[in-house]
Amino acid sequence: MSIKVTTIVHGAISIVNAIATGFGSAMGISLKVKVEINSKKGSGIIFQKGAGSTMIKKIIYDVLASKYLNNNQLLININSEIPSGMGLKSSSAVSNAVALACKSLLNRDINDDIVLNSAIDASLYAKTTITGAYDDSTACYYGGFVTTDNYKRKLLKREDSPNDIFAVIYLPNNNKRGDVTRLKLLSDIYLEAFQLAYSGQYWKAMTLNGVLTSSLISNSYNITRLCLENGALAASISGNGPAIAAVVHESKVQRVKSILSNLNGRIIVSQTNNQKATSLREVG
Repeated sequence: MSIKVTTIVHGAISIVNAIATGFGSAMGISLKVKVEINSKKGSGIIFQKGAGSTMIKKIIYDVLASKYLNNNQLLININSEIPSGMGLKSSSAVSNAVALACKSLLNRDINDDIVLNSAIDASLYAKTTITGAYDDSTACYYGGFVTTDNYKRKLLKREDSPNDIFAVIYLPNNNKRGDVTRLKLLSDIYLEAFQLAYSGQYWKAMTLNGVLTSSLISNSYNITRLCLENGALAASISGNGPAIAAVVHESKVQRVKSILSNLNGRIIVSQTNNQKATSLREVG
């Protein structure tokens, strides 16, 4: 018997960075990761597309018992639209998609918390996150707006984002990141930004996050300011950067995109996403 599982998980952008306080907020976007795992009689794990990182292997070995792995060969394809290492939650999306695929192989009822915790445990093990990135993981997994307590792995609030909103994302050619531990210097103000997000004032929270994060780990506030001056509802460094995301109505997309296209980098435009992660299981 062979089993094919296909999972899709989307990316996200930051509303409030959680490193300063442990409390974070993020919003799902439509860029996606697609993971296919074909399981058939045999043994071994073969990555046909996408690398088998420490994080991914940790998820596979944690979710699938050694008895299963000793009796089944896994052919794995990982296809991602999300640029890695830019602050667009690619690590969270990939880890979620792999964990969901492995759980689906076992044909068990999917427990969302178990999937998320498997992904986060592996991310912490591989040191791809500082706080566990529960805000990023839940925004990728559930879509929409999320506000979270990262250290307690608690989803405090989740609601749909507007469907007529786009993220215009600037990816600088220089992908250097600053010292993110500096964010703790302004932890009290990050907490105020989080409280704005928790109260539903996401654009104010995101813009305040942009001011704080730019001042502490980057010199890119001028780019954020340009976005705001040209019609963006909010703009901020996403995650620890270096990507900068501007949230705009459709009528302002071309204007903001045109301004950013004069800079040394590339532009991605993505709609918001409110769709939960999906899994399709086919038995052959």
